[in-house]
Amino acid sequence: MNAARTRLGGACLLVAAVLGWGELEHWRASRRQLGTTTPTSAVVRGAGEVVVVLGFRNRSERINAVNRWRVRAGLRSLEGAESRLVLAGGPVGGPRAEADLMADYARGARGYHGPLSVETTSRSTWENISNVIPLLEDADRIKIVSDSLHAERARGYLWRQRPDLAARLVRGGDHRFGEHSLLKPALALLGRRRLRRQKLRAVSPGNPSAARSTGPAR
Repeated sequence: MNAARTRLGGACLLVAAVLGWGELEHWRASRRQLGTTTPTSAVVRGAGEVVVVLGFRNRSERINAVNRWRVRAGLRSLEGAESRLVLAGGPVGGPRAEADLMADYARGARGYHGPLSVETTSRSTWENISNVIPLLEDADRIKIVSDSLHAERARGYLWRQRPDLAARLVRGGDHRFGEHSLLKPALALLGRRRLRRQKLRAVSPGNPSAARSTGPAR
C-alpha cells in the first residue's frame, strides 16, 4: 500500500511539474520579443492600436476550436474604442480562408462590431506578418495574438521584416494562467522546436534576412 501511494504521489508530482513547465514557458514567451519604444504621453490608451490574430489550419468550412479560441483571445486583447482587429490566414487546410472563418465567428458568435480587417492569402506565419504590414503602418501599439510561443515567433518575424514597426509591439491577451493547461506542455515543445529553427535560419550565412534584426534579447 505504501509503495502504491509513493508511486501515485510521484506520478502526481510529475504531472504537476509538466503542467507547471508548460505554464511557465507560455508566460515567458508572452513577454519576449516585445517593443523597445513607449508611446508618448499624447497617445490615448488604445488609440491606433492594432490586434493581429493569426489563423490555424482549418480543414472544413466550420471554424475549428483553435481558431475560435484565438479569436476570443484577440477580442480580449482589444483596449480602447479605436482599437482595430486584424485577422490573418489564407485557405491552407480547407476551402475557406482562416481569416474569413474567424471574422464570421467574431461578428456572429461573439458579437464584435468594431473595426475589422482580414488578410486572406497568407499560407505561413512569415506571410501572415508580411501581408499585414500595410495594416500596421499607422498603429501606435501592435499586439500579435496566437498561442504564446507562436505569437513570439511571429513577433520575431516582424523584427526581421520591419524593426521600426516591431518597436511598437506590446503584450496581447493570449496567455492566461490555467487556460488550456493540459495542452500547454505539448504546445511549448512544438513552439520551442520551431523557435530554434527560426533562430538557425536567421543566422544562416545563406539566408538573405540574416543581417536583419531578430529583435531584442528578452
